[in-house]
Amino acid sequence: MLKIFFLIFMGAGIPVAIAMAGASLVYILFSGSLPPFVVIHRMVSGIDSFPLLAVPFFILAGNLMNNAGITTRIYNFALALVGWLKGGLGHVNVVGSVIFAGMSGTAIADAAGLGTIEIRAMKEHGYSSEFAVGVTAASATLGPIIPPSLPFVIYGMMANVSIGSLFLAGLLPGLMLALLMMLTVAYFAHKNKWGGDIHFSGSRFGKALVELAVVAGWPLALWGLIQAGAPPQLTVFLGLVALFVLDKIFSFEAVLPIMTPVLLIGGMTTGLFTPTEGAIAACVWAMVLGFAWYRTLKFRMFVKVCLDTVETTATVLFIVAAASIFGWMLTATGVTAGIAEWVLGLTQEAWVFLLLANLLMLFVGCFLEPTAAITILVPILLPITQKLGIDPVHFGLVMVLNLMIGLLHPPMGMVLFVLARVAKLSVERTTMAILPWLVPLLVSLGIITYFPKAVLWLPKMFY
Repeated sequence: MLKIFFLIFMGAGIPVAIAMAGASLVYILFSGSLPPFVVIHRMVSGIDSFPLLAVPFFILAGNLMNNAGITTRIYNFALALVGWLKGGLGHVNVVGSVIFAGMSGTAIADAAGLGTIEIRAMKEHGYSSEFAVGVTAASATLGPIIPPSLPFVIYGMMANVSIGSLFLAGLLPGLMLALLMMLTVAYFAHKNKWGGDIHFSGSRFGKALVELAVVAGWPLALWGLIQAGAPPQLTVFLGLVALFVLDKIFSFEAVLPIMTPVLLIGGMTTGLFTPTEGAIAACVWAMVLGFAWYRTLKFRMFVKVCLDTVETTATVLFIVAAASIFGWMLTATGVTAGIAEWVLGLTQEAWVFLLLANLLMLFVGCFLEPTAAITILVPILLPITQKLGIDPVHFGLVMVLNLMIGLLHPPMGMVLFVLARVAKLSVERTTMAILPWLVPLLVSLGIITYFPKAVLWLPKMFY
C-alpha cells in the first residue's frame, strides 16, 4: 500500500520529497499501527547527522568559487594548456570541467558557471551551438565524480560508507572519463577538419606546465619533509606561505584554485580533517582567495551567495529528510526484503545484477534528481549488493555515474535544461546535441561497473 500511495502522488505531479513524506504519513494514518508523530521524528533524525554538514559547506564553496571570478582563471589556464590542439576549445571545455569539478562537487554548478563562459567562447570561434552544448553537458558530469562530490556525501551517509573512500574512488574514473571525452573531441575535430583556436605559444604553454608541476610537486614536497621528520602542522603552514609567495612572484593563473582538491584529498587521507571539516576548509580557502588574494569577492556578492546556498541546502536536506522516513517505512513494511528476494530469485550472479541495476538507475535518473534517486534506491539495492559481495564503495561510484548520465536526459534532466537556456536552444535540439556524448559516458560506465579493482585500489591504500 505504501508503494501505491507513493506512485499516486508522483503520478499527480507532486514533488518527490513531498510524495515520499506524504505517502509515509497516509500509510501510517490508514494502518493505524504507528502514531503520525513518527513521520516528523524520523525526518528530523534523518538529517541530524554530522556527515551531512558537509552538504551546505561544499555548496557554499562551489558558489564562492563560481562568483569570485575564479572560473575565468580556470578557463584561461585550460586555454593555455590545450587550446592550441585541434578542436581546441572542446579540449579546454573538458580540462576546465576537470579542474572546476575539484571545487564545486555538482554537475549543475559546472554547467551553469564554467559552461556559460565555454559555450559563449565556442560559438564566437565558429563552433556550432550543438557541439558546444554537447561537450559542455558531457564534461559537467565530471563534477560529482571527481572529488569533492555532493552525491558521494549523500550516498556515504545513506549507505554508512566512508566518504573519504568514495572521494578517492572517484579520482581515476573521473580522469578516465575526461580522457575519453577528449578523444571524442579529437574525433570530431578530425572529421570536421578543425584546427586549434589559439596559436601555439611555447612560453604560454610552458607556464601552464609549470603551474601543473607546482600543483603536483607541492604535496609531494610536503610529504617528503614530513617523512623526514619535520613537524606536520608547521610544514603545511610554511608550505602554504611558500605557495602564496610563489603565486605573487610569478603571477600564476590558476595554481591556487587548482590546489583546492589537492588540499581536500591530502587533508582527508592524512587524517588532518574529516570530509565534513574538509568542506569547511574549502569554504575558508575560497573566501581567502576571493576576499583577500584576488579581491574579486565583495560583501554584497557574499551575502547573495550565502542566500543561494541556504536555498539549495534546504532543498537537498528536505529531500534527504523525506527519504529517511520513506526508506524506514520501506524496510519496516518488508518492501526492501521482498525486492531483494525477488532479484536474488532471478539471478545470483553479481554481473547480471549490476547490468539490471545500471538499467534501473539510468531509467530512474531520467525522472528524479540525484539526491532523491540516491535516497530512494540505496535502501532497496544496498542489501542485494551485500548478499552478492559487491563492494559498497564500488556500487556508490556506479550509482552516481548512472544518475549523472540521467541529468542529461529529458524529461527531468537539470543539466539539459540549464544548458538549453544558456545556449538559447530548444530542449529537443539540446537533447539531440547530447546524444553522441553518451558514447564515452556509457563506455566509462561499463568499464567502471565490471572492472572494480581498477577503481578500488586507490581508496584501499588509505582506508
